[in-house]
Amino acid sequence: MAEKETVEKWTDAPVKGQASIKSEFLTTKEKFHGFVDSEWQGPKGDGATENETSHETNEAAVEEPESKKLKLDSEDSTNTGKPDGKRLRGQNKSRPHTKPTTYDEKRLCLSVLQKRECPFGEKCHFHHNIADYLSSKPADIGESCYLYETFGKCMYGLSCRFAKAHTTPDFTTMEKADLVKTLEGRTFVKNSLSKDLQNRLRKRSVPFKKSAEYLKTLSNDKDKKGQQGNGNACAAPAEEKQHLSTEEQLQAGEDKPSPVKTIGPLTDADVIKLRPSEKKKVDFQDKLYLAPLTTCGNLPFRRVCKRFGADITCGEMAMCTNLLQGQQSEWALLKRHESEDLFGVQVEGCFPDTMTRCAELINNNADVDFVDINSGCPIDLVYKKGGGCGLMTRTRKFEQIIKGMNYVLDVPLTVKIRTGVQEKSNIAHKLIPEMKNWGVSMITLHGRSREQRYTKLADWDYISTCSKLASPIPLFGNGDILSYEDAMRARETGVSGIMIARGALIKPWLFTEIKESRHWDISSSERLDILKDFTNFGLEHWGSDTRGVEKTRSFMLEWLSFMCRYIPVGLLERVPQKINERPPYYMGRNYLETLMASQNVGDWVRISEMLLGPVPKNFNFLPKHKANSYK
Repeated sequence: MAEKETVEKWTDAPVKGQASIKSEFLTTKEKFHGFVDSEWQGPKGDGATENETSHETNEAAVEEPESKKLKLDSEDSTNTGKPDGKRLRGQNKSRPHTKPTTYDEKRLCLSVLQKRECPFGEKCHFHHNIADYLSSKPADIGESCYLYETFGKCMYGLSCRFAKAHTTPDFTTMEKADLVKTLEGRTFVKNSLSKDLQNRLRKRSVPFKKSAEYLKTLSNDKDKKGQQGNGNACAAPAEEKQHLSTEEQLQAGEDKPSPVKTIGPLTDADVIKLRPSEKKKVDFQDKLYLAPLTTCGNLPFRRVCKRFGADITCGEMAMCTNLLQGQQSEWALLKRHESEDLFGVQVEGCFPDTMTRCAELINNNADVDFVDINSGCPIDLVYKKGGGCGLMTRTRKFEQIIKGMNYVLDVPLTVKIRTGVQEKSNIAHKLIPEMKNWGVSMITLHGRSREQRYTKLADWDYISTCSKLASPIPLFGNGDILSYEDAMRARETGVSGIMIARGALIKPWLFTEIKESRHWDISSSERLDILKDFTNFGLEHWGSDTRGVEKTRSFMLEWLSFMCRYIPVGLLERVPQKINERPPYYMGRNYLETLMASQNVGDWVRISEMLLGPVPKNFNFLPKHKANSYK
């Protein structure tokens, strides 16, 4: 009885920051987890799996924050708006790093498949006997191989975790000749790094002619200023420091960067004029832009969102220095699937020379529709070296980077910024008029500062002010969009388009809702189908062997740490759900809907097992963000 009164009190006077759910669906933590555990039938409906112990290990990894518990003292929580006790925030920086080879079984030597003699002889560490290999290989996950059915052949052969679908009794890998012939010569994924380019980058033999032309103008400009400085040696020290960049001020002993100063465009004598007629034209107006996301495996997730109506997609942030060094893992961030009709890449850097060369490298070796500069990245690793948000306070370097990249690119250059660095000191409105003069084709503004991160709602009033300043340059707004009503209010601010980030992670069908102006009460089976699509795209992207399966699983688990926040429309007391509202414990309309509502990492593992089979015995997963998994 006491428990029932608690739930009623909770529903009648909802706690700030908590979603309002119909009372008949509300439950307690104990009943929720008791129901999920008792009804679980394993990936194939045959009871609990042998990996239940790994669930317990994962469940104990993160402690439940106070914000998830029932608020018995409603007055305290209502007055302060904050939960009692310490909240879990930030990233799990000490989480275990899982190498790609961690879950690999002892593999079959390539020489066996190619029917040739192994060049390593007895020193080879791989299997040379197919029967021995198959006896040690983990069991197949399913009866049908997505790669075989889609492309007519599976390049992973016997190592595929669906190998029975395309293997004969004498261990020969089958092919569908007609399908293979139909797809012959077709490139599904572009922008891969070739071995030739990688070797030339490592040997520093790649020419950067246009970059050299632009950087020479900077060198000439620096020489002229040096001569002017020598002719006016009596100038006050304070005046000299006005012309130093943030980085130079810090080296000179300044404690804090100087405030943003507007600086006029470089003269025609110092900068080679661009030929705008030669640049590719891109229509950014009234588009839905999927933000470059690093959490859930960018390319497979982008394909999911494209199916639901995302207009613009962009590769996740790549470090310009790593691209110039030919790092394979960094170049993988530039890959583009054939379904992406309006696609860009995002780069990060803090110096004009490296950023200009990187832009020329991408221009000459990648198929993209635009290049984006991430000057809104808040992470310390990037900011402390002067990149990301740091560029917003280093306007001289920022101008040189934009003009340099613009000079070498044949496609539009876009920029993503925040309101500023400090919470109560917006500077975007000062930068935007300058960026128009520097040649930016589109600006995306995230309505929060670096200091704020996600602690407060995005400032759309400020975004509206900035959109007027940016005109006629398109300005996209970003922040807190989780429903078509949110999108409608955002469009009323005058922005040219909307970028969606966390909203897409929570509900990737949001693009469809916005375009059709409706709330989609999506079923749990439809959501599972979305996860199946992601699984297939992941196996296509990372491979269908054990290594690829576990990489797909790890990104799926990161995604589920956001997707579990979604509350089905039919359960809500008040529609729509707000992005800053956390769900209380509730029972779904069926078991799968309830399981998908769990914010426990062990239950996410269970969902992954429904699609990718049991996890390995040494499996361990800890979410990227501390607040993303509760017991």
